[in-house]
Amino acid sequence: MFGAVLLLGILIMTFIVPLWYVKDPGDLIARPHLPPGSEGAPFLGTDNLGRDLLAIIVYGGRTTLRVAAGAAALIVFVGVTIGATAGYYGGWVDSALMRFTEFFQVLPGLLFAIVVVALFEPSFWAIAIAIGSISWPGIARLTRAEFLRLKNLEFVKAARAIGASDLRIIMRVILPNAMPTLIVSTTLIMGSAILFEAGLAFLGLADVNNPSWGLAIGRAKDFFTINWWAVTFPGLAIFATVLGLSLVGDGLQDALNPRLRGR
Repeated sequence: MFGAVLLLGILIMTFIVPLWYVKDPGDLIARPHLPPGSEGAPFLGTDNLGRDLLAIIVYGGRTTLRVAAGAAALIVFVGVTIGATAGYYGGWVDSALMRFTEFFQVLPGLLFAIVVVALFEPSFWAIAIAIGSISWPGIARLTRAEFLRLKNLEFVKAARAIGASDLRIIMRVILPNAMPTLIVSTTLIMGSAILFEAGLAFLGLADVNNPSWGLAIGRAKDFFTINWWAVTFPGLAIFATVLGLSLVGDGLQDALNPRLRGR
């Protein structure tokens, strides 16, 4: 519940607050390096160029969360598709898909993502694809393990005996029973995607026209000794979001586990 409250607060801050706090995060509104609470400074102070740090955090959260959500959707789609196919059919299909998965597992993730973003314009889709392309093997292996566990159970054999097609068995019989585990994994994937996006933005591999939390930290890192708030507050936003997602994932794991449901 604490994690859900954190996430709700982040969502309100990034999608509701801008409805009344209409500030352009790119406007130079005051002197640079004004600390929070000082005369003439906005609520969270200004960055090294004199921009409103609160506006950067509020509007930057939209960019960070959208990229993370897009990357997570791609990760889940690719991972579940490959894992379900490998686990259900087994044999040479399983071997081929798992070797393909292992190829992506041994790639240096951050370096591969940097190359992908550098080859294309650092846009929303380029960053989401870069994160998704190296993060799906984990959920693919998890999905495969769930399908290997479930495909020989009685209710699956019954569906096969009455003539259900492979696609129907995968989508309507096995996958719904694997969903609790996959839902928990998806919350953790979202947290990892946020950290990955922040890392790429920190390195400057982000759309400079769209503020994000990682980009704000990257721009302020050289002025940390005189402008600690420009690094600290975006970092706290990332910390709170990832912590909230992790706690929600733990709570879902307990809530969806039949052995713990009674407790």
